[in-house]
Amino acid sequence: MAERAETDLLRLLTGALAEGGRARPVLLLVEGAAGTGKSRLLSRLLSALPVPARTGIDGIRDGIDDDEIRDDRGRDDRGRGGRDDRGPGDRGPGHGGRGDAVPGDGIRGDGLRSDGIPGGEAPGAAAIGGTAGAERPGHGPLLLAVDDVHRAAPADIAALGALLADPPGRLACVLTYRPEELPEPGLVLGPGTDFPAALAVVRHTLGPLGPAAVAERAAAALGLDACPPDLAAALHRASGGNAQTVADLLDALAPRAADRPAPRPADRPAPPGTGERPASAHDGRPAPPGPVGRHAPPGHGESRPAPGPEDVEAVGPPPRLTALTLRRAAAVPERYRAVVHAAAVLDHPASARDLAAVAGLDGRAGRDALVAALRAAALQELPDGRYGFAVPLAAAAVRGAVAGPVREALHERAAALLARRQPVPWERLAGHRRACGDRRGWLRAVERAAQEHADRGDVENAVGLLESALATGPVPPHARSRLALMLARSAVMGLGSQPTRKVLEHILDDPRLAQAVRGEIRLDLGLLLCNQLGRAQEGQAELERAVDDLAGHPVPLARAMSALAMPYWPGLPLADNIAWMDRALAVATESGDPVVQTAAAANRVSVLLNTGDPGAWPLIERLPRDSDVVGCRQQAARGLCNAADAAVWLGRYAETRDLLEEGVALAARSGAAYAERTGRGTLLVLDWATGSWDGLADRARALVREAQGMPNIASDALTVLGLLALARGEWADIHEYLTGPGALGVDRSPVPLSAAASGALIRLALARDETGPAAAEAADAWRRLRAKGVWAWGAELAPWAVEATARAGAVPAAREMTAEFAAGLEGRDAPSADAALLWTRGVLAEHTGDPEAAVRHYEAASAAYAALPHPYHELLTAAAGARRALAAGREDAVAVLADCADRFDALGAAWDAARTRAELREHLPAEERRGPGRPGYGDVLSPREAEVAELAGAGMTNRDIAAALHLSPRTVEQHVARALRKTGARSRQQLAAALRTGPAALRTGPAALRTGPAAR
Repeated sequence: MAERAETDLLRLLTGALAEGGRARPVLLLVEGAAGTGKSRLLSRLLSALPVPARTGIDGIRDGIDDDEIRDDRGRDDRGRGGRDDRGPGDRGPGHGGRGDAVPGDGIRGDGLRSDGIPGGEAPGAAAIGGTAGAERPGHGPLLLAVDDVHRAAPADIAALGALLADPPGRLACVLTYRPEELPEPGLVLGPGTDFPAALAVVRHTLGPLGPAAVAERAAAALGLDACPPDLAAALHRASGGNAQTVADLLDALAPRAADRPAPRPADRPAPPGTGERPASAHDGRPAPPGPVGRHAPPGHGESRPAPGPEDVEAVGPPPRLTALTLRRAAAVPERYRAVVHAAAVLDHPASARDLAAVAGLDGRAGRDALVAALRAAALQELPDGRYGFAVPLAAAAVRGAVAGPVREALHERAAALLARRQPVPWERLAGHRRACGDRRGWLRAVERAAQEHADRGDVENAVGLLESALATGPVPPHARSRLALMLARSAVMGLGSQPTRKVLEHILDDPRLAQAVRGEIRLDLGLLLCNQLGRAQEGQAELERAVDDLAGHPVPLARAMSALAMPYWPGLPLADNIAWMDRALAVATESGDPVVQTAAAANRVSVLLNTGDPGAWPLIERLPRDSDVVGCRQQAARGLCNAADAAVWLGRYAETRDLLEEGVALAARSGAAYAERTGRGTLLVLDWATGSWDGLADRARALVREAQGMPNIASDALTVLGLLALARGEWADIHEYLTGPGALGVDRSPVPLSAAASGALIRLALARDETGPAAAEAADAWRRLRAKGVWAWGAELAPWAVEATARAGAVPAAREMTAEFAAGLEGRDAPSADAALLWTRGVLAEHTGDPEAAVRHYEAASAAYAALPHPYHELLTAAAGARRALAAGREDAVAVLADCADRFDALGAAWDAARTRAELREHLPAEERRGPGRPGYGDVLSPREAEVAELAGAGMTNRDIAAALHLSPRTVEQHVARALRKTGARSRQQLAAALRTGPAALRTGPAALRTGPAAR
């Protein structure tokens, strides 16, 4: 929208300047408050026009006086003075007069304008490039520009008015100004403002930036792929969208991101010019990437978290904004200045009456004070008859300058004002009561505000309010217990945080705490540790202690038992989970509490469904989605999202999608933020399984960014990123995703995620011919799966664990593992695990000398995966069957293998595609095999070079490529060298880009290996 408007302005100005055109002379008025970007817009317009600009008042005078051309640097007789007469803020192109030091439209703290123009140059023509070459009036087009015309002296305004009163032909004049600083409101050229009919006059108003524009600028300034929504919202909220304030905040935040090296993205090369070093052919690692990016999961070299909302708050009002705000406040007569202080203390758009009441002024004095503040631009008129600061951070600047006793009195009057409102705005009232020292009133207001948030399902605000109160203020013991219980209950339904954990643990250390209160806090702390924070063993220990503390209190006791029934986490075996579930159901029934009964019912669904018990499905329909009780709806939402998570690991993909759609929507409506985020994680796993890989890595990274500090919420996304990296050949990233500092790791992760991660790590080790480590990981993972006893979760592990065990020579152990897996699935509804069992039997048959049985099992597994559908596993098993069939002499399997290679390509599984084509090459029909001697491919990549280049571009080392394609490392090095030369790439990352975007001829190599009519 903004770009379109700017294009229209250029068209308007160009038309006025055109030779032989019919357009009238044009006056463009660019209006905007301080910091909205007028100077930047003017600079862009002038640089895009074909005529050199005359700038500043001298340029205007030159337009009138054809005989006198003055250098803008040396004038001293036009009411402007020389360069030394300018204020430090008067730096835009063609400034009209002395300016404020703050906040210039586009001036950065380093003396450069945001658009790159030196901010310290003299104003006028020198700032744009002078009048050299400009045509004189009457002989050609005349482009005039004055920035910040509201600063111009009266004589200069008169000169400008004289020119515009009788404008020459082919004139385009651009004036920028701050409407709030015009000497006569609304009159750009003062009391004598008048525009003749011969002049076309157009006003263009610059307002605040919208949230999307703020997010875009933040991403660019901080080196982020995309600005996290919470950071963008905090920046927009603090700045009010003021462009200069946004820029100043980002300047202050940039150092917090500057020392985080960017990871190599999993699906995108570094752009040219990012400083990456050229890659040699023997370099087995991708060149180091350029600027910082927050798209990586924790563990990709991040030395500290990226900036967040709390950092924006910590920065406070930037110096430029502070200086402007206080200068304007000081311009208000002292007897009226209290109204500015009142607006700062209220920190919210307020009516004239409310401002006067808080300022302690009577009716007429309050009105006169407000008028004075508006004339000085210390306050602005806001929508709906309210007044305040257009930039919210300006209020903080004013509050900081008000003496403490005066400020306390203002807060006391503000509290009295708000306490009379109906309904009472409890959260705002709490802030004023605390600021004026009314501790009892503050605690009462905090409690009421938190309860209102919780009742509306706004648990995140409830948590933030309670956490702040308990962590930062002295709270009496009785109130402390009550607020801590509210915090704990709210945190469990929200996203949780380490600060919340610390607050609750500190309260538990108080020996005066009543046992039942201690038990309830332990209960919610245990849930917080297990769920949001991913500390399952610590959480289970707190839950077991809570059970002891809560004897005789059936409502919280049933919740604690129900939580211990959840089988998702490692530690307790399934039999213990089921025992806890039985006890929880009995106590929940005894309690008579509908929320507790719903929580127990939701957990019962999770226990049954995760184990593949068909009896779970009818129970899902009984969850009270439409209950009048918000707690029941929250528990129902949690149950639906948990059921979706269970269903995706079972392979019930259609049901998963339906459950997610309903559960996530209900979670969003009822304020169950944690359930909503886990639902999004489950959707990532579903998209991976069903082959919806386009954009999947970006979606996973987005969830990882949002989940910083909450590893459990990020665990689904990190697992998906690891699985994608394996399939794509981006092996350097796999350990970071699955076992790096930001991941829970295979020992602490939820059991199904741990099994999937171990399966990927085993497969990676096997691909590298590291049989010993692969077998060791298989043994550890199998032990974890056996300890839990939920064999449906072995679907992503069993084939690779049996493969590694058999390759290590422990065929009897592999046979026992297969039998154990089969026994664990008897009577279970687990389609994905059933398909994996067929695959596992194929692996075992292959290693026990029964190739025909291996082919049958692989083909049956492929058909089972196709029915789910799980296309990646369908192709892996189809390719495995085709390989065995080819080894047995079945030439018809060549077409199957070729089809797998093509479909791997289409899916995005680069490593599998290259590996399959390498195997296919050995089985091409005789007439398609390469004849004696090397064919001349010229500047086109050969099929083998294309295979190697694709894997090298994905990030695989020469050693890994050699293992995958059964080549020597020296041969791989030669292929990489030729690929770099033919594509002109300087690094492996650029090689990946060349293969994606270069001439089609560079990418025809693999197609030569395809068979069938379409390939010939």
